[in-house]
Amino acid sequence: MKKTLIALGLCLSCSLSPNTLFAANVVLKCGASIDVDAERLTGPRTYYISDGRIADNLESAAAASQTIDLSDFTCLPGLIDMHVHLTSQSSPRSYIEGFTKNTADYAFRAASYAKVTLEAGFTTVRNLGDDGTVTKSLRDAVSQGLLPGPRIFTSGKSLATTGGHADPTNGHRADLMGDPHAKDGVINGADEARKAVRQRYKEGANLIKITATGGVLSTAKSGQNPQFMDDELEAIIAAAKDYGFKVAAHAHGAEGMKRAIRAGIDSVEHGTLMDDEVRRLMKKNGTYLVPTILAGEFVAEKAKIDGYFPEIVRPKAAAIGPQLKDNFKKAVEAGVKIAFGTDSGVSAHGDNAQEFKLMVDNGMTAMQAIVSATKNAADLLDETENLGSLTNGKYADIVAVKGNPLEDISLLENISFVMKGGEVFKQ
Repeated sequence: MKKTLIALGLCLSCSLSPNTLFAANVVLKCGASIDVDAERLTGPRTYYISDGRIADNLESAAAASQTIDLSDFTCLPGLIDMHVHLTSQSSPRSYIEGFTKNTADYAFRAASYAKVTLEAGFTTVRNLGDDGTVTKSLRDAVSQGLLPGPRIFTSGKSLATTGGHADPTNGHRADLMGDPHAKDGVINGADEARKAVRQRYKEGANLIKITATGGVLSTAKSGQNPQFMDDELEAIIAAAKDYGFKVAAHAHGAEGMKRAIRAGIDSVEHGTLMDDEVRRLMKKNGTYLVPTILAGEFVAEKAKIDGYFPEIVRPKAAAIGPQLKDNFKKAVEAGVKIAFGTDSGVSAHGDNAQEFKLMVDNGMTAMQAIVSATKNAADLLDETENLGSLTNGKYADIVAVKGNPLEDISLLENISFVMKGGEVFKQ
């Protein structure tokens, strides 16, 4: 048994080493660089990296143990996806697997999805909803260097109301529905709302996610009705502030968005059916939109396939998905703050960068799209001291692509080089 464990340990170490290069001090030479603060493409740039951060060039150059030549590439800050679900990936089997898979099954899948996400150039992600344990453990394993993956900020279990989007017992037969409460992320009333936030703190979450309206993929009729009362939202926000949490609100319908924005949420996820009043409220309150156009495209396409979704889900997917693009255009025109997000796990992990072209095709400039996945995303995370630009003192999260993504944003779908925290994971 001891020999088996030793062999397994050696095998796991070998699986990481070919794709991961470690060096304490690195000189990185880029042919061009995207400065997201000045919003411009620079000429050749050299970055000096020490102990995982972009550092003072003279001090780092003197102690450099490795030089990486990317003179034929354009360098960008590591990309940030503000809405992923690392524990799952949509398929016609997704609904039945809720009854047949164990937490360990989802953990192994999440590790695989984390790796492909990192290799796609996304060095940081915000995971918005799981069973409350898997992505917390994955976050910690990645931060300890046990597994390759992006830096993870997780909400743990999303907060829902009884029967609402993210009630884990929706669609179950009557004897399996039970009556989940705050510990399970299902609340009714202000007291339970506060308890649910505190439970997420106890479990080690980084932020709070609520499902302010119905959802497309939940086995429930409405995809847009408001699902929290004002006093519940106010209790969630007040408790979240006490614990230093930001709050992200899944929302498709306008009324649910308005309630959540007035209560003080930090971001609207999807924003499918927002109206002019929602956009005015978002601008007034500085609320971010995380658009997830890719998810809308994906579910609309799959809704055409018999049997891919349950019949109660299919009409919602067909109707709501395409409307994401229209309201994204209006949000861009209105000057709403936007942070990049894909809802990956609905669409395939690793395809995250396809969102960029959808953003550009629907009203953004290429630079605005890149800023949304770097500087803006770091701001929404409250991590501007560490992430979001290639600036001295920040983490050395650097990706590179052949060509100029400002001329062809789809180039970001083929990232050639990935460094996270000074470690090379793809070259």
